[in-house]
Amino acid sequence: MTELTFHPDRTALEAVGLGVAYRRATALRDCSFRVPAGRVCALVGPNGAGKSTLLSVAAGLRRATAGSLTVFGRPPGDPAVRPHVAFLSQEKPLYPSFTIADTLRMGRELNPGSWDQATAERLVGDGGLSPQARVGDLSGGQRTRVALALALGKRPALLLLDEPMADLDPLVRHDMTAVLMAEAAEHATTVLLASHVLAELEGVCDYLLLIADGRVRLAGEVEDLLAAHTVLVGRHEAPGPPREFAAHTVVESRVTGRQLTALVRPEGPVAGEWRASDPSLEELLLAHLRAPGAPALLTPSAEPRSSWKKAA
Repeated sequence: MTELTFHPDRTALEAVGLGVAYRRATALRDCSFRVPAGRVCALVGPNGAGKSTLLSVAAGLRRATAGSLTVFGRPPGDPAVRPHVAFLSQEKPLYPSFTIADTLRMGRELNPGSWDQATAERLVGDGGLSPQARVGDLSGGQRTRVALALALGKRPALLLLDEPMADLDPLVRHDMTAVLMAEAAEHATTVLLASHVLAELEGVCDYLLLIADGRVRLAGEVEDLLAAHTVLVGRHEAPGPPREFAAHTVVESRVTGRQLTALVRPEGPVAGEWRASDPSLEELLLAHLRAPGAPALLTPSAEPRSSWKKAA
């Protein structure tokens, strides 16, 4: 088997004009972005935005119908890249009749070249689970821990997560997220994490990919995306948007009584008596989700390298 050589600056995922169409609907449209290796990337969007479709294409489970997506420079499902990718869906498919020991044995047999038995056993043991416990008798949180042990025991370079913790209560979800982030940090694993719990992404993810209506709306380093936006609050009684905003990109504005609150991408100083503050990640995401027609923004690190070549 051909082995991949990974470098810190290597691109984990790159899409150029990616599209996926079904017989009666289009899931992804002209998506272009790049996710550098080693990032923990939040994949955010409303239901039906195309998040699961994107993860399925990256995992090699579904084919693109337009454009391309590469995983560490190779097509998804390529024999050289497949051993380095793990995918965990919300359903967490496990065999209920298997014991935990059986499940980890299966992981070892399916991944003979990369399996880390010590890590898988530690993740299970840290949850106080007996290797002889049957998967069908476990709680939702316990099954999630076993599924994560199976995925992380593969020691993947890319871990694709399609909301596997969505059905857990907040405390268990918090604990499982902490386990996942610790393992990803220790081994520099690239993580693409689909989630609808926006408040829990801050402090967890350092990269962002927001999809709405099948298109990429935001992509890049979280710090850079936040720095590009400002929350402005002030008194506004006239109809229509304030004149002072004309030279800037207004993502969303809301009026409560006589007070206007807007998320803006300023193109320089904003005139007028406006109170400015930095948005939180949740505020940024909610504003863009409520305003899917706002201009898209990709930071330099998220631009596909093919666009660099064209620009050169």
